[in-house]
Amino acid sequence: MGSGSKKNSFILQAGILAAAGFVSRIIGLLYVSPVARIIGPVGQGYYESAYNYYAIVLMISSYSIPSAISKVIAQKLSLREYRNAHRVFICAMYYVLGVGLVASLLLFFGAGHLVTESAVPVLRVLAPTIFVYGILGVLRGYFQAHKSMVQTSISQILEQIVNAVVSIGAAHGFILLLMEEYEKDSAAEQAGRAVYGAMGSALGTGAGVLIALLFMAAVYSLNRPMIQRRIDRDRTRQVDSYREISKMILQVVLPFIMSTAIYNLSSSLNNKLYSDIMMKFRHVAENMVAADYGVFNGRAMKISNIPIAFSSAMAAAIIPTVSQLVARRQLADARNRTAQAVKTIMLISIPSAVGLLALAKPVTWLLFPDGNTIELASRILMALAVSVIFYALSTLSNSILQGIGRVNTPIVNAAIALLLQTGVLVLLLCFTDLGIYAVVIATIVYSGLMCVLNQMSMHKALGYRQEIMNTFVVPLIASAFMGAIARVLYEILLMLTGSIVVSAIPSIVAAVAVYFSLVILLKGVTEEELRAMPGGRLLVKVARKCRLMR
Repeated sequence: MGSGSKKNSFILQAGILAAAGFVSRIIGLLYVSPVARIIGPVGQGYYESAYNYYAIVLMISSYSIPSAISKVIAQKLSLREYRNAHRVFICAMYYVLGVGLVASLLLFFGAGHLVTESAVPVLRVLAPTIFVYGILGVLRGYFQAHKSMVQTSISQILEQIVNAVVSIGAAHGFILLLMEEYEKDSAAEQAGRAVYGAMGSALGTGAGVLIALLFMAAVYSLNRPMIQRRIDRDRTRQVDSYREISKMILQVVLPFIMSTAIYNLSSSLNNKLYSDIMMKFRHVAENMVAADYGVFNGRAMKISNIPIAFSSAMAAAIIPTVSQLVARRQLADARNRTAQAVKTIMLISIPSAVGLLALAKPVTWLLFPDGNTIELASRILMALAVSVIFYALSTLSNSILQGIGRVNTPIVNAAIALLLQTGVLVLLLCFTDLGIYAVVIATIVYSGLMCVLNQMSMHKALGYRQEIMNTFVVPLIASAFMGAIARVLYEILLMLTGSIVVSAIPSIVAAVAVYFSLVILLKGVTEEELRAMPGGRLLVKVARKCRLMR
């Protein structure tokens, strides 16, 4: 099992990061509900509108830094160039300090040109977070390059905990201050409540990132003596100059940034098109547009993004792995790791998508128990379910293409997908009455196109072919049975108890058990693959006790 566990170590590291991502997103969802009750759907719409632009500027300036830096440093570590690896770290830090400061200032002073007047103060509260996140990203990328995801995982959980506490506290506190300025129940009070509450929620985002940075800085300080000893023992003859390293970082970072920015631009672009067309051409009130978009992006999209956490973690873990394999010209191993990663995320993404389709309403109610929006949110979530599979695959394939040196390919693919989905969205908004569902359809079109284009590019670049039966067919069959059983059980329990919560939880537990049993009985996963996953030994023991595996 020695070599086998080495081969699968990146899956284990991805699992650690995915577990942290899952916990972080659950924390995020748990605090979204009380925040939503405090600031209301209009306030949530203002926050989501501002957050979209914050996110796109963050992606352009800093978001891709962990992946890009982990790729460059991993290549140096694979050649045991520890001094050069640390020089990359120093150069990257200077880069984010400069770029992050400029990006924060531009976002702060340019907020009025990006969002509606009511969302401007929310965007300005978010702006300084970009500067802090850049530094955090370099530290995370440094440890990821060493194939150690524990530090990043803990920092993500800390970030979300502080985000949750501060968001709720600040949103409530800002509104209390506001209540002294306006007459209760007046129109001005209601509008101000939404804006001030959204500002408080935005403050939580910055506080979370700051705490995560302090944690990562403390971890780096503790490891500094060991890092210095390794540098002192480095006998590499060629020491890269800072100019060479800066050029190398730019050559890697810029394509990463462009790819990530275009890949995620769809959300901000869709928000802008939806808001402008619905308000200016369809003459829908701003508060109604903001409320519907808040349900779509602040509830349904947040739930659908939970299972994608594993794919994002796998993507972060596989970049240093495939970068090192390509640097050593071990292309066969790179293909094997790619196939292994795709199979692993499909084993999780396919049942997640089917589960959201079958239990959309109870899942939405568990996380957002709001009777006014439950129908809209659950219908949107059902439609978005298929995008879970598309986004999972495209997120992973983006990182694999970047890891093997095809850094420009995801940019081209994302641009093509973005152009086509934008055309679909504009036509649907202008010539149909679909409203927010037009944004849902555009999201599915975009994720599907990215998935197909990236898979074609991987096949061309690596000569890679994915095994079909155990990767896609078996999980789909097992998921179909799982979804049917979970839905029937939920409806029976709902008739007996009348409680969504009491009916949903046993149905979800039964769904997990049914899928786990079927995917093993259908030989969709081997014992070795099961052991490679986080908690794999326990899963194998359970499978053997249940006589699912010999």
